[in-house]
Amino acid sequence: MNDKSSYGELRKFSGPLVDGAERAPSRAMLHAVGFKEEDFKKPQIGIASTWSQVTPCNMHIDELAREAAAGADEAGGKAIIFNTITISDGISMGSEGMKYSLVSREVIADSIETVAGCQGFDALVTLGGCDKNMPGCVIAMLRLNRPSVFIYGGTILPGCLSNKNLDIVSVFEAVGQRAKGKIDDSQLGQIERCAIPGPGSCGGMYTANTMACAIEAMGLSLPNSSAMAAVSPEKRADSRAAGRAAYGVLEKGIRPLDIVTRKSLENAITVITALGGSTNAVLHFLAIAHTARIKLEIDDFKRIGKRVPVLADLKPSGRFVMSELVKIGGLVPLMKRLLEKGLLHGDCMTVTGKTLEENLRNCGDYPSGQEIIRPFSDPIKKTGHLVILRGNLAPGGAVAKISGKEGERFEGTAKVYGGEEEAMKAILAGKVVKGDVVVIRYEGPRGGPGMREMLAPTSAIMGEGLGKDVALITDGRFSGGTHGFVVGHITPEAYDGGLLALVKSGDRIVIDARAQEIRLEISAAEMRKRRKVWKKPKPRYTRGVLAKFAHLTADASHGAVTDEGLRL
Repeated sequence: MNDKSSYGELRKFSGPLVDGAERAPSRAMLHAVGFKEEDFKKPQIGIASTWSQVTPCNMHIDELAREAAAGADEAGGKAIIFNTITISDGISMGSEGMKYSLVSREVIADSIETVAGCQGFDALVTLGGCDKNMPGCVIAMLRLNRPSVFIYGGTILPGCLSNKNLDIVSVFEAVGQRAKGKIDDSQLGQIERCAIPGPGSCGGMYTANTMACAIEAMGLSLPNSSAMAAVSPEKRADSRAAGRAAYGVLEKGIRPLDIVTRKSLENAITVITALGGSTNAVLHFLAIAHTARIKLEIDDFKRIGKRVPVLADLKPSGRFVMSELVKIGGLVPLMKRLLEKGLLHGDCMTVTGKTLEENLRNCGDYPSGQEIIRPFSDPIKKTGHLVILRGNLAPGGAVAKISGKEGERFEGTAKVYGGEEEAMKAILAGKVVKGDVVVIRYEGPRGGPGMREMLAPTSAIMGEGLGKDVALITDGRFSGGTHGFVVGHITPEAYDGGLLALVKSGDRIVIDARAQEIRLEISAAEMRKRRKVWKKPKPRYTRGVLAKFAHLTADASHGAVTDEGLRL
């Protein structure tokens, strides 16, 4: 226990709220929630929980929040748990409700900032489980810039059917298999009932696991916090240790903006490239960099991808799930390998109070014979899988996820749909065939609004066995579970008058990952003719949170943040 005489300098925010005779009303309120006299002299550490029964990703986080609070109290602080929202991408996917997914990132950030700013917390622990929780937590931590530690809720264990591992993407792909007649309703029902065995985030290197690994690489969570099973003694111990670490960074005066720098963001890009992570990372990293006032552009992913190979054989395009990576040692040995190759900045500060290099100094390597993380001599792909495309269809940029298994060039005939539901009906009805480029438009940040993920149509295409024969492009985005020849984040989006709005079924589209180009092959005269008759659609929402988001959001190439116009 620390000397209480030191609490004054650690109570920069809570002290003014509870010290002195005039603050007796504040203390009276806190007595009611369990404060004792001695607690008023301790720094207050806010524990931002995203617990909810909405989704298995977050259903256990209340337990982890209590562990974090216990750790903060043990270290000498006074923990206060509060809650914010979560939504479920997996449940809302393919529905109108999915439009709220990206919006929830901003709501989470706003709500954590609001509570911590109002209540005068001196330090923070934030906990996230589902995709948008994590960048939302980080954005809030950076806005407040008070000593903070992030905890990942942990990965789900795989489901199992007939000795085969299953996860949520297995179910989405089974829908396509059912439409194609490859399985029947009974088999689909078996997959549905077995795929999700309990708490934790979706099990492949999808967006949740991608962002957890990225946040660890940035230095905002404890070593290997990103690579633990949700239901495990290790995750409970990690949460308690994070509570203690929050007090530690408070004592040392280490704040998020000391940790999240240009170098640490480059470390995060390097790590998620080696892991074959989600395209959503591009969107979220841009938003995090914007909040930290760090210049980061989509082309930085291309630059780093030229020198960083894909080493992890993880789903969706690989064979293994995150829980199998956990068993062989987690993320830390991979980071050490990357550091030894000169691909990471080892001098970046972390929430341990040590640099990244110091954290990795004594860690071991993976066991011999494991097949999940490849050696540099035998990578999955020699360069990064996140490819930034430009061309007349995306002068502002687009993001493709090219694992190499689906090829690097696709030329085909456009089949145009004005939204995800329309495209999904066509795919399940067998109207999408070999050689098609499925175009799903008016799904961007403003036009959707909310930039829905296209996991349902991409999984249906994979389930029907067309993964190498059909491409899909959109101004929306993709789940981390998406694989196949797909291009998203097309900027400018159709709603803003981007060329995507002018594509007609039957047009030829070329996607070339080697040339990093995406283009519509029509003449300039035809383009001008179509533009003259195009009319901007009316907004789909004129009240409420979706209308606010559509009005405030930046484009995808600038992270779809809602405060870009406030850039100073």
